[in-house]
Amino acid sequence: MIDFGYGINKDRQIDYDINDRRMARMLVEKEPSFNLCISCGTCTATCSAARFTPFNLRELILLIKRGEIKTVRTEIEKCMMCGKCILVCPRGINTRNMILNIHRIVEQMPEI
Repeated sequence: MIDFGYGINKDRQIDYDINDRRMARMLVEKEPSFNLCISCGTCTATCSAARFTPFNLRELILLIKRGEIKTVRTEIEKCMMCGKCILVCPRGINTRNMILNIHRIVEQMPEI
């Protein structure tokens, strides 16, 4: 093979068809307000766990919606369940129930 001095990088597009969206569907069944999230980041701005760890609830919700669930198990364990995110959410999402259901779903899906 001839080296021309450059390489071709992997495509950076998100292919929703190959991602596993089962977790998002299961979560919507248990907590319908999950679909109301507009990813404003207010939950992460007030998060106690985010002050001490690299936890980001907004990013976690986006990853679940996209079907990119590889890191969900390690990320959700960082949540301290303080409830501040419920108090500040402008859409009224029950984030505590959502997080508890993510824990339950992760237990049901050992491949994550």
